[in-house]
Amino acid sequence: MSPTVWIVLLWLAFATTHLGLASVRAEPRLRARLGDAAFLGLYSAIALALFVPMVAIYFSNRHGGPWLWVVTVGPGLRALLYLGSTLGIVLAVGALLRPSPASIVPGGSREVSGVYRVTRHPLVLGLAIVWALHLIPNASTADVAFFGGFLVFSLLGAWHQDARKLHAGDEAFRAFYDSSAFLPFGRGLGGLAGLSPLVLGIGVLAALGIRWLHPGPLWP
Repeated sequence: MSPTVWIVLLWLAFATTHLGLASVRAEPRLRARLGDAAFLGLYSAIALALFVPMVAIYFSNRHGGPWLWVVTVGPGLRALLYLGSTLGIVLAVGALLRPSPASIVPGGSREVSGVYRVTRHPLVLGLAIVWALHLIPNASTADVAFFGGFLVFSLLGAWHQDARKLHAGDEAFRAFYDSSAFLPFGRGLGGLAGLSPLVLGIGVLAALGIRWLHPGPLWP
């Protein structure tokens, strides 16, 4: 099989097991049978067993396979790609500084402010912006399978987290859900005004650090 097919199959297996084991039906039963520690160990082991080979296959076959489209990255588009990627990282940093009540980790303020005025899933969907931007100039079948898989899994994972929280019947979360957007800027661009200088500063520094560590150009 081609590397692209392997990447797609591993993504399908990763998403199926990752979301399936964490479903409202499977997880409670497995935790009751195995215990919390054993369940988390099994969950992590399966995820790593699928994710690590997928990443290894991609980086051994970057830009492999036929190209589906070709976009010339001039100075203007390059600037927009860097700006958009930095925004995605800023959203992710904001989520790390203030956990979302929509995440799988219990807790988190239910006030719709800061990065949560942009999306209620700033970590996952902030990174989804980065994956989506990588697809513009990186369009070989291996690239699309890898980065497209990240994008699709991010959207599915965020939707799955919402479904779990709503199923639990938490009225406080329901209020947060009804007052926030799923997709970034789903309620307009006004959320950008709520980003704090601290989040912006750390996010920009993190983006610069990632760019410095990144092997080669982020975009051709």
